[in-house]
Amino acid sequence: MRLVTATEMNAVDRIAIQDFGIPGVVLMENAGLRVVEVITRLLGNPTGKTVVVFAGKGNNGGDGFVVARHLHNRGTKVQVFLDAERDKISGDALINLNIWEKMGQKVFPLHKNINLVRLALVNADLVVDALYGTGFRGSVREHMVPVIEAINASGKPVVAVDVPSGLEADSGKVHGPCVRADYTVTFALPKLGLVLAPGSEYVGKLEVADISIPSAAVANIDSRRFYLTEQLVKEWWPNRPSLAHKGNFGRVLIIAGSRGMSGAAVLAALAAIRSGAGLVTLGVPASIHDIAEAKLTEVMTFPLPETDRGTLSRTALDEVLDRSRNADVLAIGPGLGNNADVAALVKETLLRVEIPCVLDADALNAMSGRTELFRVVKSDLILTPHPGEMSRLTGLSINQVQDNRLETVTKKATEWHAVVVLKGAGTIVAGPDGTLYVNGTGNPGMASGGTGDVLTGVIAGLAAQGLPSLHATAAGVFLHGLAGDAAASEKGMTGMLAGDLLEKLPKIYKRLE
Repeated sequence: MRLVTATEMNAVDRIAIQDFGIPGVVLMENAGLRVVEVITRLLGNPTGKTVVVFAGKGNNGGDGFVVARHLHNRGTKVQVFLDAERDKISGDALINLNIWEKMGQKVFPLHKNINLVRLALVNADLVVDALYGTGFRGSVREHMVPVIEAINASGKPVVAVDVPSGLEADSGKVHGPCVRADYTVTFALPKLGLVLAPGSEYVGKLEVADISIPSAAVANIDSRRFYLTEQLVKEWWPNRPSLAHKGNFGRVLIIAGSRGMSGAAVLAALAAIRSGAGLVTLGVPASIHDIAEAKLTEVMTFPLPETDRGTLSRTALDEVLDRSRNADVLAIGPGLGNNADVAALVKETLLRVEIPCVLDADALNAMSGRTELFRVVKSDLILTPHPGEMSRLTGLSINQVQDNRLETVTKKATEWHAVVVLKGAGTIVAGPDGTLYVNGTGNPGMASGGTGDVLTGVIAGLAAQGLPSLHATAAGVFLHGLAGDAAASEKGMTGMLAGDLLEKLPKIYKRLE
């Protein structure tokens, strides 16, 4: 599903209206009806229920008037507050305001009416936020601060129309008070700010509603940004022919682990084999080889030369390269440790290996200060940093990375000629050609040791089956988060372990087959 900016969405609307001849008031009517459908699901029979609608002066407010009308016709008690002078309303919004008033219904001004707002919220069963739309920038006006604070403090379910008020549709940035919605009904296409942090924290459940915009109008928008969905991942999913054998599904080589960090290597290897790779081979420092072998039944293991600290020695290079010649994908990094030998091994491996490489954890740390080498690597690179690792790779502070996640990952993917994953809430996957995927699966229960190692294995396993690096990475991120959501649903988030994701992967994959 495409992700759009406010400008791009306005262009889609304009094409639908001007080129296809769909009146704007029809689009507004459809938008309001889609919101009413969500409200009806939440309230059940709306007859006798009380809904408070907060409307702005633009088309977002016009959508709110449509919502109010249809709820009133279904027997709902509706109270409408307007954040504008009546003579400031125009166009399609004015048409729907006039209809509302001709029905004998009142509109209450918001300005200097906060006590009435608070009283209305006390008696409400649900709140509709139709104040500010996709054109909003900066902070809400001063008189709106107590209104939004009252909405958020009311404890009543809130449905936001298109975008929660106070959130920037293009960036997801919030500069002041912002409505915290339980549901956000956005129209035609999701807007970037709804899926990027911190905006995504204010959206609640996101519903993308069809308001009858022709698909051809959307096709005219040259956007390489996508929101990851199960349907999109299904389109990429590799087939498993009935006459296939394990050699048809790829060979993954994983170089990982150190003394005290065997678990990282094991999790990555299990995730790769769970993700459909035909053969997975794990290379670890000699002193933990027996441990890895004991933990792994379906994965082949082999020992590598190590330092006296139990990390891989740079003398392991020749065997790593030799093993890579019989592999389709190399994953390197989980639990390697951080020292000169590891850094030298990672660097020399990348410069000489020719199969796709997934770099995570200590392999990324080993490349800090050496990122110019990414541009001369022969193989496809997949980099999977969390914000701290991205900070070390770029020289930016963690706050700078987090404040500009989209720009940072897009720029670096192009600069490094790599697929780059910036992990965290709303993980972003960027390709070197500017293609971008934003993920909405996953939860805070995954913020624990080992889940990143599982992701490394999932991506490697999918890439080994022939998926292009960008698709393997984007699908891996989506499915990894989906497994985390399944684990959280069963066990809760507090007690989740990385291994719980491994248990859920087969059922997640079954849905795609």
